[in-house]
Amino acid sequence: AASAELLDLGHGAERTGGDGSGEGEDSGSAEAPLAADAAKPEEGTLARWCQRPDGSVEIVHRFALKQVEWHARGDYFSTVAPTGNTQAVLVHQLSKRSTQNPFKKNRGRVSRVAFHPSKPFFFVATQNHVRVYNLAKQALAKKLVGGSGSITCLSVHPSGDHVIVGAEDKRLAWYDLDLSTKPYKALRYHNYAVRGCAFHRTYPLFASSSDDATVHVFHGTVYADLMSNPLIVPVKVLRGHDIVDYAGVLDVAFHPTQPWVFSAGADGTICLFYNL
Repeated sequence: AASAELLDLGHGAERTGGDGSGEGEDSGSAEAPLAADAAKPEEGTLARWCQRPDGSVEIVHRFALKQVEWHARGDYFSTVAPTGNTQAVLVHQLSKRSTQNPFKKNRGRVSRVAFHPSKPFFFVATQNHVRVYNLAKQALAKKLVGGSGSITCLSVHPSGDHVIVGAEDKRLAWYDLDLSTKPYKALRYHNYAVRGCAFHRTYPLFASSSDDATVHVFHGTVYADLMSNPLIVPVKVLRGHDIVDYAGVLDVAFHPTQPWVFSAGADGTICLFYNL
């Protein structure tokens, strides 16, 4: 089924139309008028869609956001507001200017989410677990067991069969979803909490960032043969940030086609490392 149909199913999903009224799909159509101002959404509404003078669209939430994650097809994206309680995770559809709340209950404080690149799976990380929901079946498909530290980040491999998860215990855990709900391998190369992690879309690379102000780049080969385990090899340690108030590199991201990596630091700078 199409991704639009899958996300509309949700888990007892609430919907907010383009005018923030809480109406169904009719009020969230592409032709629906947007709100005239960016005032905080009214009680009971999920988000307010606002038209800005420059022609762009602004979505005002009721709680402070910590993450924005796009679906591979580009029409849907999810936002995470850890203090939002039952509205911590929202899914927005750009073409219809509508907002959904796919979960009426969140089991724990949500820290990160991710979409599966090709299947109707949605990954939700709380402090100690990563829950994998099947949106088509409206059911929990799998629960990945975390380590001793609170989970801070996750990234899904382009194949969709592997996940890396970073935590405050300084570890980056690699999960093979076809193998176990426990980590296939736990990598401990950082001296402080892991804050960000990412897979490259086309190269066999992945990276992690930490409060130790470093970015570690790894070579991770995934084989088509299910009997062969992934090959993980450390490649480089990248430095370019300063530690500010005990915080280092807050996030890391790869260029979609080039072997380049971007890092965002607590020192207020974004670094680009190329020719990895």
